[in-house]
Amino acid sequence: MLFTVTEDWAFCSHRLPTAFAARDAGYDVVVATRMGKHQKQIEALGFRTVPWAIKRESLNPFSELSALMDLIRIYKQEQPDVSYHVAVKSIMYGSIAARRAKVAKTLNLFSGMGVVFISNAFKFRVIRTIITPILRWALAPKAARLQVQNDDDKALLNGMGISTADRTDLIPGSGLDMENFPFTPEPENTRPKALVVSRMLWDKGIGELMDAARLLKSRGVNIDIELVGAPDPANPASICQAQLTAWQDEGLMTWLGRRSDIADLIKNSHIAVLPSYREGMPRSLLEAASIGRPLVAFDTPGCRDLVRDEKNGLLIGFKETNALARALERLATNPKLRQRLGEQAHKDIETTYSAKAIQAQLQRIFETLQQE
Repeated sequence: MLFTVTEDWAFCSHRLPTAFAARDAGYDVVVATRMGKHQKQIEALGFRTVPWAIKRESLNPFSELSALMDLIRIYKQEQPDVSYHVAVKSIMYGSIAARRAKVAKTLNLFSGMGVVFISNAFKFRVIRTIITPILRWALAPKAARLQVQNDDDKALLNGMGISTADRTDLIPGSGLDMENFPFTPEPENTRPKALVVSRMLWDKGIGELMDAARLLKSRGVNIDIELVGAPDPANPASICQAQLTAWQDEGLMTWLGRRSDIADLIKNSHIAVLPSYREGMPRSLLEAASIGRPLVAFDTPGCRDLVRDEKNGLLIGFKETNALARALERLATNPKLRQRLGEQAHKDIETTYSAKAIQAQLQRIFETLQQE
């Protein structure tokens, strides 16, 4: 099975349970991606790597043609039994390469719809118009399967004619290693802290959260807000560093930038927040839920699949800043509510979203492929 992913770090952070499931199902796993700091980590896990000359952020037609030709070369060289394409660019280029190399079976994962499907800006409406028929063509063969992480994405992609219900598998997330995010009681005798772990993008709801923080500050609510993550210059929705610094100087939050000690940061917090416009399955909330923190999110695709209002967290109307502020205030002032929601959040991860649960589901799919 040949995995086609644009970034090596993305394979390490999100695709390992999938790769392990493929190996457990009897496949030799090869990873084609832009190689960086994580190549040795991938190889140390027993997966062979093939460098792919791809730039995730590029829209240059000459660069994109070069990336496509390089991938065609890789497919003809590897001749995989199955190819596994992750995200839109890999799905389009991987499908073309698979056709050229006569690879019969493809799996195509939409891990999230991304800015191209979220934004109504003219540029992205044009891109959608261009890529939609390409995606329909890419997933047209009967041996091509679609994987999505939430019901909204399944309905949207099937409704666009990109795939059909009988060839679409709903996989609720990438699989969380709960050992790295063990249940931990919240810190006592400390000021309540709401934690956001995300790329610093406007469509992650960071702007709305800062508006809510401004309301909380004006009311004198006893709560701290921490943002963890960096801007993503390759993404047009990226928030510039100057804006983040300005919010911090205003006293709305503390911006910690990119960090590697995410589990420890969650353990030292009381509430997990992600007011995103759309997700595949929000990994930062999965991690927080595993540790036992209540979740706060907008009622949007992906987030509504994980966050169950008044069960494991609080679900807020889309872009309802006042409601977001009230939810944070309610949790900040009610430790018993935080405990009840956090305990249920942990149980949900254990039964549905853990690496063990996801890996077992994927392994069954991969074994079925061998029988077709």
